[in-house]
Amino acid sequence: HDESLEHLLRLAGALESMIVGEDQILGQIKELYAYSKKSGTTGKILDTAFDKAIQVGKRIRNETRINKGSVSIGSAAVDLAEEILDGLTGKTVLVIGAGEIGVLVAKALAEKDIEGIYIANRTFKKAEEIAYELGGYAVRLNDVQTQLKNADVVISGTGAPHYILTREIVEKAIKDRDKTRKLLLIDIANPRDIEESVAELENVELCNIDNLRVISEKTLKMRKEEAKKAEAIIQEEIKLLNLQYKRQRADRIISDLYKQIYEVRIREREKAVNRLCAYHTIGKIETEVLDDLTHSIANKILAEPTKVLRQAAELGNDEFLDVVSRIFCLEKDRVKVEKMKPDCEKMKSDCGIKVEKIKPDCESGIDRISEKSN
Repeated sequence: HDESLEHLLRLAGALESMIVGEDQILGQIKELYAYSKKSGTTGKILDTAFDKAIQVGKRIRNETRINKGSVSIGSAAVDLAEEILDGLTGKTVLVIGAGEIGVLVAKALAEKDIEGIYIANRTFKKAEEIAYELGGYAVRLNDVQTQLKNADVVISGTGAPHYILTREIVEKAIKDRDKTRKLLLIDIANPRDIEESVAELENVELCNIDNLRVISEKTLKMRKEEAKKAEAIIQEEIKLLNLQYKRQRADRIISDLYKQIYEVRIREREKAVNRLCAYHTIGKIETEVLDDLTHSIANKILAEPTKVLRQAAELGNDEFLDVVSRIFCLEKDRVKVEKMKPDCEKMKSDCGIKVEKIKPDCESGIDRISEKSN
């Protein structure tokens, strides 16, 4: 039980993910939990566990830097572009390649406040699909040179065995550009998409996959350090979750106890009203007085037992809770009692005699709970 709960909290905190600290897993847990709850397949125990897991996932991300920085080549490319150009606001970006890495890059760019995103791919239809999904523009691979004239950033990640951007293509493209405007080229392909000699051109900066690997490795190292803080948070929250479960057990018993006592209260109140009606007329005020009186008596009788039961639950004294449940023949024990024979009423009567003889005061009762727990 404890291992399952800890695993769930570690999942929500992204400590069990292939990439430590990734954010998608928390959203997936929320989505699947909401679906299960809507389908009616969860109960109080699972609701408590998943509510705690979601809360812990948020706390870890707020109190640590476990989800900061870039660990994938695609996201690292976008972060590098932001760093070099002092932000991507108002910039035009061309992404060459609509494979797995290209799609990740495009999605990361779509979250930035860029002027426009252009997707170029050998299969134009694939470029159109991604561009439509992200609100960008599709470009045919043969028209890349034309788009280079207006681009601020080019991120290329195709699977081509040859250069996609040669020195000649880039040189022609920037010929009529503003001489003060930098063109940042980021090559995330292996083998390379961009000829290395383009870095010699004026106002052209080239970064490749080696630069990005350094960024990713630094981020992973940082996240592993932050994971230690996340572990401490999880251990703290596991203790709180177990305490919450213990309190819930006491609350179930208390709820059943109140329900039973209130049923007795209502029956006895009705008997009293009927007996009084036999002698004289009982009005609304008299009925309300009787109702308030029985209500107050029931609450006052149950106040101290409620405190003792909650303390017993927090101390983990399950035996005491079981005894109380059996003495009062509460919901979960009624079937057990009927099978055991004597019947419930006789058991109550016998228990009542024993309790009358013992008459422990409340304080000594609490002491015994503590001793039992220790």
